[in-house]
Parts: sequence; C-alpha cells; structure tokens
Amino acid sequence: MTLPKGFGSGGGGGSSSADVERMIGRRVENMTGMITISFWAAWLATFGGTAAGYFYYPWAYPTQSGHFAFIVLTIIEAIGYLFCVKVMEEGSNKNSNGIVAGSIAAVTIGTILIVSFVGK
Repeated sequence: MTLPKGFGSGGGGGSSSADVERMIGRRVENMTGMITISFWAAWLATFGGTAAGYFYYPWAYPTQSGHFAFIVLTIIEAIGYLFCVKVMEEGSNKNSNGIVAGSIAAVTIGTILIVSFVGK
C-alpha cells in the first residue's frame, strides 16, 4: 500500500498498522458504538419514511405495501450492520457480539410491533 509522504518506512513501500493508525487518526476497531448509533438512526429514518405513507398518504400507499417495504429495508440494514461490525473487528481481539445481538433483537421486536399495530 502506498502511503502519503511522511508515513511508512522510507522508500521500502511497506506500511505498518501504526502508520495507518497515525494517518487515519483513530483505529476502526473502536467505532462499534458509532456504527450502532448509525444503524439505529437508519432504522428510525426508515420508519419515518414509511410512516409518511402510513399516516399522510394512506390513499396513495397501501398499508401492506408500507409494511413490506419497512420489513425488507430493516432486514437489509441489519445485514449491513452485522457485516460492518464484523469486518471492522476482523483481526482484532475485540468482541462485540452482545451489542450486535442486542441491537438486532431490539430492532426485530420493534419491527414486529410496528407492523402489528401501526396502520391497523
């Protein structure tokens, strides 16, 4: 990997993780919380988008269509969240299985409750 001038071992072309960490400024293994907050924000934004169809435009967007879109987008977001955290922690000794499982379980329960009670 070619690093910007001032990083790396002279002209050897090799880069260490310390050089990459200095260049980026922060290791990504420590960003599980930020990714989790982003996942929750994306899920709430998905509900907000489908809620417009549920409450403001019910004549244009049938409730079943909104539920289907909400469920499919939630599944896509959960898979993306899982992959982001697992790829981010690859090769490190960090283990955030609890926070990932808890977040996905809470979103699953929230999705089931929303689909069961909203728009009925």
